Amino acid sequence: MRGWLDAPAVRLALVCLAAPLALTLVAAALGGNGRAVNLDAVLAGASAAHPLGCDALGRDVLARVAEGVRLSAGIGVAVVGCSAVVGIGLGVAAGWLGGWADALLMRLADIVLSFPGILLAIALAAMLGPGVDRLVMALAAVGWVGFARLARAQVLSLKHAPFIEAARAAGSPALWIGGRHLLPNIAAPLLVEATFGLAAVMIGEAGLSFLGVGVQPPAASLGTMIREGSRLMLVAPTLVLWPGLMLFLMVMAVNLLGDALRDRLDVRLDRA
Repeated sequence: MRGWLDAPAVRLALVCLAAPLALTLVAAALGGNGRAVNLDAVLAGASAAHPLGCDALGRDVLARVAEGVRLSAGIGVAVVGCSAVVGIGLGVAAGWLGGWADALLMRLADIVLSFPGILLAIALAAMLGPGVDRLVMALAAVGWVGFARLARAQVLSLKHAPFIEAARAAGSPALWIGGRHLLPNIAAPLLVEATFGLAAVMIGEAGLSFLGVGVQPPAASLGTMIREGSRLMLVAPTLVLWPGLMLFLMVMAVNLLGDALRDRLDVRLDRA
């Protein structure tokens, strides 16, 4: 474990995560309200009360960015969790059963993949309406495909392995074989997929919020803050800088952790 933590990618990821975490802790310590409008503090600069200044409605930028960081991370974890449960379940079932079940899943996956992911997420988010829960549903409806295809491929590669055939010959039920033998042996690539998926979901959530079909006011999303700040780029560029920087650092950190996990768990790299 210590050797993995000493990897350069992991160290850099921890450095990237330090800034969003520190900003969130400082905002919690100061107790600012990112949704309180104060017209006397419109576009106010940095001060002791507002370390990152205020936005066009006099709201504390530090508190809003901290809320955006929490929302982005929370939505990302929720979407990846839902996508993983649905996708892995369908992928394992398709790979194990084969036949019409496998064909049906692949055709369904092909239909989803025939649309650009962001456009399909926009359409679903617009159809489902505003709300964080509906946003999670829209993103998960797009994100399950990657887990399903990967789980199916892994199950197909292990389906006729000697230890699986031995479990079958011993009369073990399919659910027991799946939970005892298949899932532990396919967990590593799925964990890497989840890590990269988390980065993609955070970008997707920010993009949908930027377009106005994601997180709705008065909640503070990093994408919403970037959209609102883009109108005042020449007057107050920091309104875009801070949420954009936090989004960049979180996505960079997750991608670096994904790279480190892949290098750590890929047995082919160990053999090389």
